[in-house]
Amino acid sequence: MDDVDRKILSLLRDDARLPVASIAASVGISRATVKARMARLQASGTISGYTVQLGASQEAAPVRAIAMIEVEGRVTDRVARALQGLPEVRSLYSTNGRWDLVAEVESGSLPEFDAALRAIRLIEGVTLTETNILLAARFRR
Repeated sequence: MDDVDRKILSLLRDDARLPVASIAASVGISRATVKARMARLQASGTISGYTVQLGASQEAAPVRAIAMIEVEGRVTDRVARALQGLPEVRSLYSTNGRWDLVAEVESGSLPEFDAALRAIRLIEGVTLTETNILLAARFRR
């Protein structure tokens, strides 16, 4: 998986119904190349399907968490690119404190969440993680 694949995945994560032509224009490659890459991502299991997101009142509450991530040496950019390719990682921040990266992670169930955390920990260059599950919102703007 390269940066172009990650960009395609990011676009599809935002809108799984995005036309191939729009993806091609955003990424700067031909429609045929986008279709070939999407087919390869599907064949490899990276893309396991396309779905509809229901409104908040129709959907079971997802498992959401904040994962603090320590990265060894100078591979933060490489680790960040790998994290962006994980569909459960909704946002990613660099920080100036104890942790190198902070990721907002979301999945539909605890088993899916467990698998996402294992995937994060298996990324080469990740040395330590600490995760806090978000329970109840106390304040939101």
